[in-house]
Amino acid sequence: MTGNACSPGLAAALAAGTVVLDGGLSNQLESAGHDLSDALWSARLLAERPDAIAEAHLAYFLAGASVAITASYQATFEGFARRGIGRAEAARLLALSVRLAREAAGRARDAGVRRPLWVAASAGPYGAMLADGSEYRGRYGLGVAELERFHRPRLEVLAAAGPDVLALETVPDADEAVALLCAVRGLGVPAWLSYTVDGPRTRAGQPLEEAFALAAEADEVIAIGVNCCAPRDVGPAVEIAARVTGKPVVAYPNSGESWDAGARAWDGRTTFGAEQVTAWRARGARLIGGCCRVGPESIASIARALETGTA
Repeated sequence: MTGNACSPGLAAALAAGTVVLDGGLSNQLESAGHDLSDALWSARLLAERPDAIAEAHLAYFLAGASVAITASYQATFEGFARRGIGRAEAARLLALSVRLAREAAGRARDAGVRRPLWVAASAGPYGAMLADGSEYRGRYGLGVAELERFHRPRLEVLAAAGPDVLALETVPDADEAVALLCAVRGLGVPAWLSYTVDGPRTRAGQPLEEAFALAAEADEVIAIGVNCCAPRDVGPAVEIAARVTGKPVVAYPNSGESWDAGARAWDGRTTFGAEQVTAWRARGARLIGGCCRVGPESIASIARALETGTA
């Protein structure tokens, strides 16, 4: 399913050129005055303020993004259960995340946006459900089979909701990547796989050459790369991903600030600028945007830079 009946599939668009992703959903929601200081993070608003999520997606489409990543990163059956939400309602909220992004795409077209628009259903790592910062460490003490059993049910629900692509994102550990690649098999929806990294290694310490190679022969994977990492780590990682897999590369780092899981706050300074993205494209990136702390103004700058070749 595509966001526009006349648009090509996302895989074809990546083969033809560069596509702009959105930025951080949480920071856009917080800038609109919404409190996300609980374990469900932005997923809480699926139940409480779905209209706010649609508005955040719309802001990014109007800024120049062609892909919206849904508010399902931290939405899991287990996480919802801790809030007293049963499986049927949790499944409804997961599907709602896709519908809200699709509705925002329709509103963007009504506002005059004529480029193809796509919806990526987010599936965060196991550590995102724990809400303790362990998505930046990996190594949860679970095996591949256990992680696959965790991921498969919500991926089935997200796939059935009709996104254009599944975003297997912020993956800290190659073992979890193996589980995710198994979990998406046979769902009938393409996926991208993106690691969170520290220099030339995953957060769990595996060399990126080995981590990226896991997806090289996975037909479901239409792009491979990095997200939720420091901007300085993107260029080298993009080059490795392109060389090892031969696939289009996805790249959407944080602003450069660091997340303090104990304080549940960001610190440091912004080091991400739109002038960096043309170099990433030259090294193989084809799906480019921002993650945490990267807002609509930055996405607008990225879109201009990629269109003109300058920031």
